[in-house]
Amino acid sequence: MNLGLLLEGGGMRGVFTAGATDCFLDNRIFFPYVIGVSAGASNGLSYASRQRGRARKCDIDILSERNYIGVKFLFSQGCIMDYDFLFGELPKKILPYDMGAYLKSGRFVLVATNCLTGKAAYFDTPVGSDDLLLKCRASCSLPFACRMVYVGGVPMLDGGIADALPIRRAQSDGYEKCVVVLTRNKGYRKSEKFSRLPGFVYSKYPELRKALATKNARYNASLSYIEELESAGRAVVIRPESPLKVNRLERSAERLEALYREGYSCAERALGRIRGLAGSK
Repeated sequence: MNLGLLLEGGGMRGVFTAGATDCFLDNRIFFPYVIGVSAGASNGLSYASRQRGRARKCDIDILSERNYIGVKFLFSQGCIMDYDFLFGELPKKILPYDMGAYLKSGRFVLVATNCLTGKAAYFDTPVGSDDLLLKCRASCSLPFACRMVYVGGVPMLDGGIADALPIRRAQSDGYEKCVVVLTRNKGYRKSEKFSRLPGFVYSKYPELRKALATKNARYNASLSYIEELESAGRAVVIRPESPLKVNRLERSAERLEALYREGYSCAERALGRIRGLAGSK
């Protein structure tokens, strides 16, 4: 199947993506190229390692057992989530990734933002579990709510700042036709008004400040381009169809489970279109 798969972020809204990717695995839909941003990178890793149900368990069951979201982690770790657990004990001891399957699954690209340049950093199929977890943590580290993550000595933050919907990167990597999993309803757009940052916020990172100021406009432009590809029959877009009730830091197991199931059903209804796109010239 010569299609790329693009997975949007969105915090806990990414449970929609977990449902969609579980559907792909159940139906043996294997993409040779996956590019994920933030929560899309995190949830997408379970798909890339061919571990059906892993992302759902992390996003719903383990969250219910061990509440890893909260202000208390801002004081202990400088992050709104317990990232020491999410990128430490959880994947290293409780639910390890199948690295053998991951390395054989194809090309997996994680997107982060280089805080020095304000540009996207594309990490292409890390070679080991520690490297993988570090780069995934960088991709998921929200501005203002998480500390910077240093990769090779370079400070990084959430990939959604620089390239939230990396469709053009997928195309430049050779995948003109893509399946795109979004975590917002059709017609969604971000407000292009971005509050001026106080001078002391990221004062040592002027390019990052510029990227933050323009990220919403760039997101909307990428979304419009994806919709053009969808209309032209060059992309299949899977997005929530019911009004969203899950926010970025959602903790309700009931609402998360409902969104997971919707992700699965939306992907299931798209299988015919995906196979058709794969067979088109």
